[in-house]
Amino acid sequence: MFRRRGVREPVACCAPSGTDAPSDDTASTPEPPRPSIGRRSLLGSAIAGTGLVAAAAAGCAPSAEQTAGPLSTPLNPVLPTSNSQPRDTSLTLLGTSGGPQADYVRTGTSTVLTVEGQNYVVDCGRASVTQYINAGLEFKALKAMFITHLHADHLADYYNYFLCEGGEPNGEGDNLAGPLTVYGPGPAGALPPMPTPPVATIAPQNPTPGIKELTDRLNEGYAYSYNVFMRGIGTRDVESLQDIHEIVVPAVGATPANTAPSMAPFPIYEDDRVRVNAILVSHGAVFPSFAYRFDTAKGSVVFSGDTKYSENVIRLAQGADVLVHEVINLELIERFGHVTPALMTHLQDSHTTTSQVGQVATQAGVGQLVLTHLVPSNPRQIPDPVWHTQISANFRGAVHVGNDMDRITWAPRRR
Repeated sequence: MFRRRGVREPVACCAPSGTDAPSDDTASTPEPPRPSIGRRSLLGSAIAGTGLVAAAAAGCAPSAEQTAGPLSTPLNPVLPTSNSQPRDTSLTLLGTSGGPQADYVRTGTSTVLTVEGQNYVVDCGRASVTQYINAGLEFKALKAMFITHLHADHLADYYNYFLCEGGEPNGEGDNLAGPLTVYGPGPAGALPPMPTPPVATIAPQNPTPGIKELTDRLNEGYAYSYNVFMRGIGTRDVESLQDIHEIVVPAVGATPANTAPSMAPFPIYEDDRVRVNAILVSHGAVFPSFAYRFDTAKGSVVFSGDTKYSENVIRLAQGADVLVHEVINLELIERFGHVTPALMTHLQDSHTTTSQVGQVATQAGVGQLVLTHLVPSNPRQIPDPVWHTQISANFRGAVHVGNDMDRITWAPRRR
């Protein structure tokens, strides 16, 4: 089942009954909202007025509630209770926005899978650390972290888990309990061809670092802060808190020019609670880029990472209980976005459209579909019911449109 934290109700939209499902990537009239399941606590009613977009698209007069302009209203967050770290198996969506740009309501892509009281973070977009603690999660319960690829919007808060939470405990007496295990991509090995006219190359001596060297360089960049605090107040050595693993890709012919050949999932991690398999996915020129599957005693959860339509994701997600998948609406990007032709080409070659996400979930036979890394992420441009209607045209299972601070639980499927 879905359990969203908080009290905000879905926005009522004025879709006529009996309308056909919209065509792919078109922001047409949304279906009436599903029965209330509650909303996230920290954002409250911050996007209650986004039904204005859907009302305008449908040619309906917006209600007074829809025109209230809630984004100008200060938020009054409901703080999590002490010791609110979940002990069940659940998903917490820390951030659900795609892309590095700051936008209304949603923060950078980041998700936590909690299994029997231990937390596994997948990607660390903008504000991940702050969202983690605001969700009531404990840093001492952070078991491992998995980075899908090395784009900035999946890494913006990565180092803050060490920089901010590796030192002295916070006001709740919480910090990293010990070394944090991290799995992520190794070096790409090559850059894409130089465009015309040519552009600069950052760090030409080694322009494609993997997760290990990226971490080492950040340690060096913060060396003064660490050295002063270690000598002055006994702060722990940050390098002693880092257990970094670069994922070794099997010999399947993968290269920067052939980023995601057809392949079988392969194991990368296992402990007493989870078993994790990875597979390569196609995300433009980025290499390597991974999707992950977590198998637990309470079922399986798959994270697509950033990818265009991928047979590898379908293979990895076969029979999964939950598929957490990225999504893009290209028509709205063209309508509302400020994109160059080169950026539009990248988006088309790097992401999965609403109709394609539904097809992936159907072909994989998953139980539930959770949308994250929403592009566009601004709910003024595309309210949740529109996402839901478009996805449901090609997937008949349960669809959850992700918002920051949603917490999701599920019952294991009968096999």
